[in-house]
Amino acid sequence: MADWGLVYEDFADKVGDTFVVSEDGFPAIGLTLIECELLKTRQLPPNGRPPYSLILVADTPQMLEQRLYCLEHPTMGKNVIFLVPVGKEARGFLYQALFN
Repeated sequence: MADWGLVYEDFADKVGDTFVVSEDGFPAIGLTLIECELLKTRQLPPNGRPPYSLILVADTPQMLEQRLYCLEHPTMGKNVIFLVPVGKEARGFLYQALFN
């Protein structure tokens, strides 16, 4: 089996969990995973990783910029994930991470 890195199954049971920005010189910011969803694809390449999307919410007064962040989780450890701000709602700013 190919090494796909992070896969949908890594996050599917983490909805509701908090991931903390864990970077030197950057304040610790909690992001709560509110959605983990498989994406539709016309045809998956042989041995390909199914694409998926994560939506996280952060209750911070300022929006984080689009870039790579080191996120830490109690059971997953540290992972670098590209986050894109996609909106704001009552709970806070929303960020998406796409894996394809």
